Amino acid sequence: MRRGGDEVDELWAAVADPTRRRLLDALLARGEATATTLAGDLPVTRQAVAKHLSVLERAGLVDSRRLGREVRYAVRPERLDAATEWLARVAAEWDERLGAIKRLAESSARERGASEGRGE
Repeated sequence: MRRGGDEVDELWAAVADPTRRRLLDALLARGEATATTLAGDLPVTRQAVAKHLSVLERAGLVDSRRLGREVRYAVRPERLDAATEWLARVAAEWDERLGAIKRLAESSARERGASEGRGE
């Protein structure tokens, strides 16, 4: 997965929305579906589903194909796997940063406690 700023922003926007995550789950369960079919599973309109699918498609997480008058959507598993791996790396980086902040805070607290114990 490219790491360009626009693509990263699109990925975050795509997976941040709970309706889009539900659409991904529904597509994974069904294999492929139309916006109309997916709208039947969600408390949103077909038009809203189509807009959400457009965001997912721009982020590279779903593909669409025309079959007669229908547009059918399916998850791109390789892109979803790449996105999952990338998000896991970001989470690990944040865990490292938070660990460093915690160590600094604990060290600072120990130093303050030691200096107070010496009457400084």
